[in-house]
Amino acid sequence: MRCAVAIVGAAETTELGKLPGISQIQLHADAALNAMKDCGLTLSDIDGIATAGESPTNLAHYLGIVPTWADGTSVGGCSFMLHVRHATAAIEAGLCETVLITHGESGRSRVGRGEFAGNRASLQGQFELPFGPIGPPTLFTMPVLRFMKEYDIRIEEVAMVAVVQREWAAMNPRASFRDPIDVDAVLNSKMIAYPFRKLMCCLVTDGGGALILTSAERAKDFPTRPVYVAGSGESIETPMVSQMEDFTSSRAFRVAGERAFASAGISHADVDHLMIYDAFAHLPLFGLEDLGFVGRGESAKFIGERNTAPGGKLPLNTNGGGLSYMHSGMYGMYALQESVRQLRGTAPAQVEGAKISFCLGVGGMFGASGAVVLSNEVL
Repeated sequence: MRCAVAIVGAAETTELGKLPGISQIQLHADAALNAMKDCGLTLSDIDGIATAGESPTNLAHYLGIVPTWADGTSVGGCSFMLHVRHATAAIEAGLCETVLITHGESGRSRVGRGEFAGNRASLQGQFELPFGPIGPPTLFTMPVLRFMKEYDIRIEEVAMVAVVQREWAAMNPRASFRDPIDVDAVLNSKMIAYPFRKLMCCLVTDGGGALILTSAERAKDFPTRPVYVAGSGESIETPMVSQMEDFTSSRAFRVAGERAFASAGISHADVDHLMIYDAFAHLPLFGLEDLGFVGRGESAKFIGERNTAPGGKLPLNTNGGGLSYMHSGMYGMYALQESVRQLRGTAPAQVEGAKISFCLGVGGMFGASGAVVLSNEVL
């Protein structure tokens, strides 16, 4: 049912950035307590819990919650979009009444976080790692290079994504980087893995966030302005970027996006605000095209013409994104937080009159996707 469930609590951790004195599970707890304070709830009011990167069992025990519903779906950075979708279904089905979704990640300081471990028997271990890629900066080079070649996209156009998002970050006091940059600054930053320069890559930080969902009927009794879940979608393509159906397009983006638009009953013209997961500068280019906001090969020009910049017709990644705001490793929660702020009218870089926000996340290297349509009015 469209808009039957609403987000009533939303908050990030008290601090973001480099936090060596806080463990990963403490970041979850800090975000959870901030979200409950935001909407006036206590731990005893929570009967549903969802999280990724941390076990919901560990988290429920740590917080002292005895839930009747739990979700530990973990498909990378878009896990929290899927949690919103699953929590909405659970609340509608009567499995629980009030769901807490948390994220906490000691991505930079790595306090209380498991170490990365390569598994030689995994799909990636057998068919990708022997050829030398080491993590996202090298794996993401394959689709972006094919995309650039296929549509004759210049590196300067990809760099423009980082430039525009820094403009949004400049208006956000919580952003990690706020100083203006231009294309030359991006292209003169340290080379990481061609074509990615350092300023085209996400930050590595510590932090977290939490959301609290309940029925739209109950949401009327909360002090916060409800943000309704109008529609959602999810999908999975492949755990190996080398096995994508098409290096210039994400099938998971397309499927999740189409489901979200259809379930919300909206068109592209109805979207006032857009968040597209931007672990690297090429992801907004793919997202704009796979969601259908622009045609194939047109996204770089669309951003270059400042359509997504402050004052543009389609405000995109208005918190500064993973390139300038923060990125602890699983960025989807921060994109959702910004969508909620925009629809509450409390964002540092507020989009005037924003009523509908579309939030798209990615998990892994185009391996999974979650999309959520949020509205501050019942559609």
